[in-house]
Amino acid sequence: MHTVQQILNSKRIDEIWSILPNATVYEAIQMLADKRVGALLVMEDSKLLGIISERDYAREVILKGRASKETRVKDIMSSNVITVSSTAGVQDSLGLMTNNRIRHLPVVDGGVVQGVISMGDLVKDIISDQQSTIEQLENYIRG
Repeated sequence: MHTVQQILNSKRIDEIWSILPNATVYEAIQMLADKRVGALLVMEDSKLLGIISERDYAREVILKGRASKETRVKDIMSSNVITVSSTAGVQDSLGLMTNNRIRHLPVVDGGVVQGVISMGDLVKDIISDQQSTIEQLENYIRG
């Protein structure tokens, strides 16, 4: 089974998408759209403070009738961020995400953010691994 680091390597991450806590929610949503991602890390001076997702926007801005150009990211972000180390296994990370009902998981080693993995990244890796096992078994059966 693969590790989170192997998934990060396969994603070819050049940059970690983040936003400042005092930015407006509108700026965060604009960045989510521009980068075509579902969540941004909320960081200040390379310190992880929280995470903001499309789900946070829907629940904390749209449903509560707030104005996205006036609401600050720090006011709606999830501040109790669940993280995983780069040495964690894919299955363990998937379990962590499932149990906590989250779709994005920051990868942090020694307090330094390495990247972010998504539920989709993990599922894609598991399917690929299973497909490889199936092909090996088929080849074994065929002789």
